[in-house]
Amino acid sequence: MKNYTLFCIIIFSFIALEGNAQQAKIKTANKEYDTYAYVDVIKTYEKVALKGYKSEDMFKKLGNSYYFNSDFEGATKWYDELFAMNTPVEPEYYYRYAQSLKSTGQIEKANKVMNEFILKSKDDSRGKLYNEDVNYLDQIKANSGRYTIEDAGINSKYSDYGTFVYNKKIYFSSARDTGNFTQRKHTWTGEYFTNLYTSDIDSGKVKKIKGVLNSKFHEASPAFTKDGKTVYFTRNNYVDGKKGKNENKITLVKLYKATFENDKWTNITALPFTSNNYTTAHPALSPDEKTLYFSSDMPGTLGQSDIYKVSINDNGATYGSPVNLGATINTEGKETFPFITDENEIYFSSDGRPGLGGLDVYVGKLEDNGTVTSIQNVGADVNSPQDDFAYVIDPVSRKGYFSSNKNGGQGSDDIYKFLETKKLQCIQELSGVITDAETGIILPESKITLYENQIVKNTTISDASGTYYFPVECGKMYNVRAEKENFTTKELTITIGKLTGKTNLPIALDKAKCKVTVGDDLGKCFAIKMIYFDLDKSDIRTEAALDLEKILDVLNNNPTMKLDIRSHTDSRQTHKYNEALSDRRAKSTINWLIKNGITANRLKGKGFGEAQLVNNCSDGVNCTEDQHQANRRSEFIITAL
Repeated sequence: MKNYTLFCIIIFSFIALEGNAQQAKIKTANKEYDTYAYVDVIKTYEKVALKGYKSEDMFKKLGNSYYFNSDFEGATKWYDELFAMNTPVEPEYYYRYAQSLKSTGQIEKANKVMNEFILKSKDDSRGKLYNEDVNYLDQIKANSGRYTIEDAGINSKYSDYGTFVYNKKIYFSSARDTGNFTQRKHTWTGEYFTNLYTSDIDSGKVKKIKGVLNSKFHEASPAFTKDGKTVYFTRNNYVDGKKGKNENKITLVKLYKATFENDKWTNITALPFTSNNYTTAHPALSPDEKTLYFSSDMPGTLGQSDIYKVSINDNGATYGSPVNLGATINTEGKETFPFITDENEIYFSSDGRPGLGGLDVYVGKLEDNGTVTSIQNVGADVNSPQDDFAYVIDPVSRKGYFSSNKNGGQGSDDIYKFLETKKLQCIQELSGVITDAETGIILPESKITLYENQIVKNTTISDASGTYYFPVECGKMYNVRAEKENFTTKELTITIGKLTGKTNLPIALDKAKCKVTVGDDLGKCFAIKMIYFDLDKSDIRTEAALDLEKILDVLNNNPTMKLDIRSHTDSRQTHKYNEALSDRRAKSTINWLIKNGITANRLKGKGFGEAQLVNNCSDGVNCTEDQHQANRRSEFIITAL
């Protein structure tokens, strides 16, 4: 992608050169580099390099100039020269070199360089993601073959990218030459500045948006509200004829907003959380239009650019504070071009995750707590060794657009339209055989229950061969409970693999050895020594709920059974404190059972604190942790059958 986002890069110090003529050229190139004039940098530095001059600083800047323009072949050439010097370089150059090599098809060499990067940057999430998913190409292959893709019919020989579909029209950015001789070229890319254009869907007839939305600098990535009266968009820091600059005299990009009044766009204003000193770009609205997502390198960013969100207040004119979506989605690399669907999906582009090279498009699930989970590469139909980005999709028709500078396009960036013929769902088959743990005999007609986060997701009965089956989602953790009359209920935890396939979980049940009567502790039948709570708290934890489910099942199957629930602590803390804490825990346990359907008259309970220790570990006695643990216990005494 031609890097119109103008994200800040590392500026390297100038190394003095021999020869006055070469010094002058290099000084000029350094100034151009510091102002992102990469096209001029390349011209000057390459002239010097062709005369045999070698410099670590020059090779870095040449490689970067190509890299930030997404010319990975040129980047590879000069990073090759840099690494051939065998001088120590910053770890980031290993990552850029690996990405460039991958984009030019040198996968084996790219992997070797990536391994060097991991050794030099052990805490970098990009290396950790690579190590966690060394078979990422298998996942990409499994996710491919789901699209029909074609040219969108609106491309020029210049850069065209960043689409938004509204009211049967497609809006996008373009650097095309409109015939205006005063139109200016951008020294970063050598192309004209981008403006906003529109076209009827499938017509191919492109028109430049008239009015104040377009300026003489960059505009990009519009996002309209559903009523069409508000648009958020990216623009160079320029409004009312004035440019805003950072401390280095560079004009970055900001998020702007405009409203449609009296048949024209007006009231162009920068959003209040933007700044002259960092970038904000590529807005995307949530389906309810209460949240704006965007990319930025503002203070607090984890990498080169992160994805953020900000709440839009009910008046539509004020905003909350930007919130970084966090390390579940953002890396030390670049995350950008978010797009949100009403299926709680977030599509985005990243060069910080294992992919095919450059920016790849990924999709993740937006959870209620704001984190992003189940992130997957959308596959090689959309993604390529180059930059692939600005993915948008209609969740109903499954039609959409994305942008790419992949080989075969008309310009430096092109817009492609697609039809997703198969949704991206990583599904596994979880199965296993239920057997007698002692004899190995299969146990048909066993009840198998699937839980996720304490919630029942599915229930089945094992077939004649003792086998059960569940469809499950890749990468998730589940609890599987097996029950059979005259056998002890057993529950296992399983984490599903990240690729479509099968997971085997056999379960061997022990014969029930526990027969209870009035006065017995029901918990001992299930080896429940303690209902676990967080330190000094009485909220039911996940592990506790799983054990209480076993008690609940017995009570449901024995409707006349009554229990006296007793909670005990060790002797640490005061007697009064322990008695109060254990009493709260006993009542919390009772309330959980009542909430899950057991009538209150079948239950009573009390906290005994440290009053009924099972050993001599009282105050002042030196005991081991295991001895103290023996005193921290829960009892479920049967009072009626």
